[in-house]
Amino acid sequence: MAALLGFFLLLLQFGPSACSNVYIVYMGERSPELDPALVQDSHHGMLAAVLGSEPAAKDAILYSYRHGFSGFAAVLTGSQAARLADWPGVVRVVRNRVLDLHTTRSWDFMRVSPSPSVGILSESRFGEDSIIGVLDTGIWPESASFRDDGIGEVPRRWKGKCIVGDRFNASNCNRKIIGAKWYVKGYEAEYGKMNTTDIYEFMSARDAVGHGTHTASTAAGALVAGANFRGLASGVARGGAPRARLAVYKVCWATGDCTSADILAAFDDAIHDGVDVLSVSLGQAPPLPAYVDDVLSIGSFHAVAKGIVVVCSAGNSGPYSETVINSAPWILTVAAGTLDRTFLAKITLGNNSTFVGQTLYSGKHPAKSMRIVYAEDIASNNADDTDARSCTAGSLNSTLVKGNVVLCFQTRAQRAASVAVETVKKSRGVGVIFAQFLTKDIASSFDIPCVQVDYQVGTAILAYTTSTRNPTVQFSSAKTILGELIGPEVAYFSSRGPSSLSPAVLKPDIAAPGVNILAAWTPAAAISSAIGSVNFKIDSGTSMSCPHISGVVALLKSMHPNWSPAAVKSALVTTANVHDNYGFEIVSEAAPYNQANPFDYGGGHVNPNRAAHPGLVYDMGTSDYVSFLCSMGYNSSAVSSMTQQHASCQHTPKAQLNLNLPSVTILELRGKLTVSRTVTNVGSAMSKYRARVEPPPGVDVTVNPSILIFNSTVKRLSFKVTFQAKLKVQGRYTFGSLTWEDGTHTVRIPLVVRTMISNFYVNA
Repeated sequence: MAALLGFFLLLLQFGPSACSNVYIVYMGERSPELDPALVQDSHHGMLAAVLGSEPAAKDAILYSYRHGFSGFAAVLTGSQAARLADWPGVVRVVRNRVLDLHTTRSWDFMRVSPSPSVGILSESRFGEDSIIGVLDTGIWPESASFRDDGIGEVPRRWKGKCIVGDRFNASNCNRKIIGAKWYVKGYEAEYGKMNTTDIYEFMSARDAVGHGTHTASTAAGALVAGANFRGLASGVARGGAPRARLAVYKVCWATGDCTSADILAAFDDAIHDGVDVLSVSLGQAPPLPAYVDDVLSIGSFHAVAKGIVVVCSAGNSGPYSETVINSAPWILTVAAGTLDRTFLAKITLGNNSTFVGQTLYSGKHPAKSMRIVYAEDIASNNADDTDARSCTAGSLNSTLVKGNVVLCFQTRAQRAASVAVETVKKSRGVGVIFAQFLTKDIASSFDIPCVQVDYQVGTAILAYTTSTRNPTVQFSSAKTILGELIGPEVAYFSSRGPSSLSPAVLKPDIAAPGVNILAAWTPAAAISSAIGSVNFKIDSGTSMSCPHISGVVALLKSMHPNWSPAAVKSALVTTANVHDNYGFEIVSEAAPYNQANPFDYGGGHVNPNRAAHPGLVYDMGTSDYVSFLCSMGYNSSAVSSMTQQHASCQHTPKAQLNLNLPSVTILELRGKLTVSRTVTNVGSAMSKYRARVEPPPGVDVTVNPSILIFNSTVKRLSFKVTFQAKLKVQGRYTFGSLTWEDGTHTVRIPLVVRTMISNFYVNA
């Protein structure tokens, strides 16, 4: 649903413009001995040799990547690209891809509060001096969320700049927004010069869309009293790390397009500039490319190698399995969860029956009752009943819709309330009741009311409309309902694991709030003809959950600046909640609802305060990721060039089992199997941990040793986990956990096992 509602998860896909003549020539890690200027000169020299002259090379090159890694983007013919692919030192030549553009309560819900004197916010000084880089659609700098009141001077280590442009000058940066850059060369190489006459856009880091402003304020917005979306969700809006700094990298444009050449340039700059965290709602929908061919995997690998935590959204293709994206082990991949808040309106029928539904409509309602009609009864002549029932575009008779409220039912082919709203609105209807499966994700409807109900309520309303000569309905104004709902739950739209590329690496890693999130918005463009512009807006998607984790990471980096990206990920995963606010096991929105598992939320729903003091962490470094790349079957030269480490790769897929992840995933358990892990003590020097196992059903699990004792000299200890299949259940995933406890800390990792009894298997 979220994808259809325009929730801006950025999905890489080949479109009509896939015949692009823009190529990215990737040359791997830049040698630290080489000056960036010399690296750039070498790129021009290579290109000149292929194109025949220096002027031709100067005209063709778009970007020279020379900080975090080496390479360039250029306009080339296919034969020129092929010649460069054989050039010494070139790892890959990949075609530029075009990408499409896919809060008051959330931080209190996660108990990240500015009022107590203890907790992650106060201990981290509200994230002060952490720098969050946001790759998105830019920023609206005048928003109150980006004030710099009470924030100290810009950290001296910062090397970034504010690049001026259309309605964006140096004064738009402050001690909150400390960097702003924009990237359009890859876009214009695909489509020609940006026409800002036809498209409302700014040739600068200024945000014309709103999405980048929303994500940036979610991660690091200042406290803003009285924030609301047309009266809904009123309260104090704030980001997770209110005193963290923001570096803006605008890589996506109002047309909904972004290109991989521009994105890789932003990664290169962010590494040079000195960000601590990168918040990136970008990715490629399955089928996923090899990690050595994927620009996002490449850029994030080099960022992580420099100590930068890269946080990415998991995708909005749920609830289907194997749809999770951004699945490299060095990326922190975020699923979306719900809050304990919703927005309800009362439905009163002409017979005085009343029902309650969810809505974000906050406009005026007619004082009188309105006539209600069933969509299937007013189908257009050329529409089938199923299309009409769900109010698919063009399926209704406009004459019979005009002036009426239309009752629509979700179908397998048409799941989105937003589509029904557009269909009814174009036919001059005055409202929609949309019956669907249960979900807390509410469609945006600004011009006419749309109230979402479940099938049971929808069926009751249908019975009334079919039994009454002149059925009518009346809606009440929407109200914010807070603290009365069970949460979190895994959002229906959130993409699920396992990864289709590397299923032995558990993805997603973590879940965070991503449904009905209020955050800052750009007032530049009206959200509807009836409402005009707003300063805050409610939105949903894993694009919204991603900056929640980015904000938490900024807090953790303020407290633990020397932690590696893997240590930060481990702290989040091993302390996450697997129970909701009422103590029940978290459930997953699906049809039907079911108990959530690690393929839905990884380690669980984020618990920022516990993550600040995890006790133990499962740490990794670049050499571990090199071993992983080798285990994926990539050749030694490609891996060596990408990492600037000598790699003598042997294709050993089982090596992934011993990758020091904060999880264990066994794809094929036949009999007995042993894996190893190593933990690092980041708590009290003198500590003693005991293992507690909840084995996956049908599997025996033993841990050796089952007690870990740390002291001032012993800070890292290894252990082995042995799995023994008990039941001959073929092909089914089962789930358990391994927890280390010392009386103060609870360090939990998920165990995922699929038992096999032959060489043939099927998905459970």
